[in-house]
Amino acid sequence: MQRAFDRARQLLEETRGDKKTRKTEKFPSIERTLPSLGSPLSIPWTQNISSYLGSNNPLAGPIDPATESVWLFDNTAYRPIHPYPHSLQPWQADFHAAFFKKGTGRDVSKSVADIADKVGLKEGSGEERERGERTIAERLQPFVDVVAPARWVEVKLPDGKVQRLGPGGRSATTQQIVSFRTEHANGATVETDAVNAELTPHGPMTTTFAEPEGWMVISDIDDTVKVTLTPSPTGILRTTFLEDPTPIASMPALYTHIQSLLNPTWFYLSASPYNLYPFLRTFLHTHYPTGTILLREASWMDLSGFLMSLTQGTEAYKRGRMEMVHSWLPKRKVLCVGDSTQSDPEAYGDIYRMYKGWVKKIFIRKVTDVAEMDVADKNSPERFEKAFKDVPRDVWQIFEDPNELYAAVDALKGN
Repeated sequence: MQRAFDRARQLLEETRGDKKTRKTEKFPSIERTLPSLGSPLSIPWTQNISSYLGSNNPLAGPIDPATESVWLFDNTAYRPIHPYPHSLQPWQADFHAAFFKKGTGRDVSKSVADIADKVGLKEGSGEERERGERTIAERLQPFVDVVAPARWVEVKLPDGKVQRLGPGGRSATTQQIVSFRTEHANGATVETDAVNAELTPHGPMTTTFAEPEGWMVISDIDDTVKVTLTPSPTGILRTTFLEDPTPIASMPALYTHIQSLLNPTWFYLSASPYNLYPFLRTFLHTHYPTGTILLREASWMDLSGFLMSLTQGTEAYKRGRMEMVHSWLPKRKVLCVGDSTQSDPEAYGDIYRMYKGWVKKIFIRKVTDVAEMDVADKNSPERFEKAFKDVPRDVWQIFEDPNELYAAVDALKGN
């Protein structure tokens, strides 16, 4: 039911550009051939039915260390802003967790072989094929594990207070606002783990504290800072499940420069489902300044849903996430960075017009190195002019080489 709802919402939010890209690059035909990796029907019926009640579920229970696990997502703490002059408010943050059942996925050997064939791993290539299939199997696991709705977990906050997170709803995720009783400096970080740390296979969440004023970067991930090849269905599969994640050339150095010059709070935005959180978190921590990763809350147990997440309704999804960030930090000065493969220009243009004065600069990477991409359409001046209607021309900048941006970044210092 939840997956059907998520798909219907994405379909309703699909733009004309999304439809054109998906049709041109044959996404629907590829999606029809992709395997299902599991079924939510393997969830006990009491959890399945009662999960519709969300946080008010009387049948919810604590997570079971023997059979279940929880992912804790990094977040950003902020001070609520009052409409009238007011003293500084206590820190608070959106705590986000996802619950899974251990070892509940089906045998993925056929799915692994299917993906290996689609991404070009040749049969009979010996060690290369075996090594590739091991990598694919490992990265498929978060899509295979059955979610565990109607569960809650206790975490220990930095001040020693024990906080209950959950219970999770239909997607087995929970989001709730938690306040901190202790003071922290701007940019400081603290860790929060489950009271029973064995429950968190990916470790504690990291909270970064952001005062109301200062700079903030909202950066797209796919084809902005990481090679994903989003215009290509097989390219997405290859870069997600087989190849080592690769940063866009010269982007790590640019972000290091932005960090040293502006000391911003960082948000990384992707239309990927939260199944990819550990994969993307490791990549970003390796190459870029640390920050909060914003992903779709849907958990797909089939790869067609994964491809749809990245190619359907991305403008509405990203706009909604940025509206949420604005509600937290409306006084921050924002630098938006994205690319031309998806709907970043349109989403950033929407946000600029919606919150006048909030976004100070927009950088869009003109992608030219994806063979399947309709470069003439995606990179046309007419597209950018339409996306940035009523946005001053000195606010947005199109680039191919990140080294083109240093002067523009330096000009932001002191603004």
